[in-house]
Amino acid sequence: MIKVTVNKNSIIITGHAGYDESGKDIVCASASSIVITSVNACLKIDNKFLTYEEKPNKLRINIIGDNNNCLLIIENMLNMLAELAAAYQKNIKIIKEERP
Repeated sequence: MIKVTVNKNSIIITGHAGYDESGKDIVCASASSIVITSVNACLKIDNKFLTYEEKPNKLRINIIGDNNNCLLIIENMLNMLAELAAAYQKNIKIIKEERP
């Protein structure tokens, strides 16, 4: 299962959807496309808006800037991931942690 953990200044994405075998998993491909496109768009608009760390089965996005256009892109990314999670409840889960 893909887990998307959202808190005040970071988004952590872990796991694998497990919908199908690697290379044929439409849920994993969809989530990856949503996230990669969103991160690249933010970096193109404002390369100081976020940083990211990529490890096997884990991506951490750190929001370090304050750009309204980039914030809208991140909000849209989370909305698209939520729609994906609603359609594939066994394969992706959104976890919203309390913001202080």
